[in-house]
Amino acid sequence: MNEAARKLDYGAIWGVEEDLSVLTFNLNGETFAIEAIVVQEILDLLPETHVPGSKPFVSSVINFRGKVIPLADIRLAFGMDATETTIDSRIVVIELDLDNEATLIGIRTDKVNEVTTLPKVASEPPPSVGMRWRADYINCVVKRGGEFIIVPNLRAIFSAKRDRASTAQAPN
Repeated sequence: MNEAARKLDYGAIWGVEEDLSVLTFNLNGETFAIEAIVVQEILDLLPETHVPGSKPFVSSVINFRGKVIPLADIRLAFGMDATETTIDSRIVVIELDLDNEATLIGIRTDKVNEVTTLPKVASEPPPSVGMRWRADYINCVVKRGGEFIIVPNLRAIFSAKRDRASTAQAPN
């Protein structure tokens, strides 16, 4: 992804707002934040059904209010190792617009922290050099206190995973 495209994604998340309302959570010791507006619910762990032949990123489904929704482990998109669930593990159900369709997705987390606001002035686009993660999977990085909070680009993550899955299953 080029520098101009990264800055466009960065600008899109903030719009004209000076603060962004987010839900913060942990994955493998890193703090992430997603826009609070896309969060539908925070759930304790639920029984999940493994989907044979599925990719590890979204390898199971859960029943959410009578609907079957995919359960994603976005740490795999970032190249992190999957971890065992703990007493603090939660599922964050989000609704994203993917290909002009409202899509419910569950995201595994190690721990949900808080709903808070992040100031635009403390944020910046992801660096183009030195990142261990794909820069297009990150909208921005926000410095708060002595830590960095990663705001992932969920649309890019799920669109890329959806495109890759449909390409892999397309007949020749």
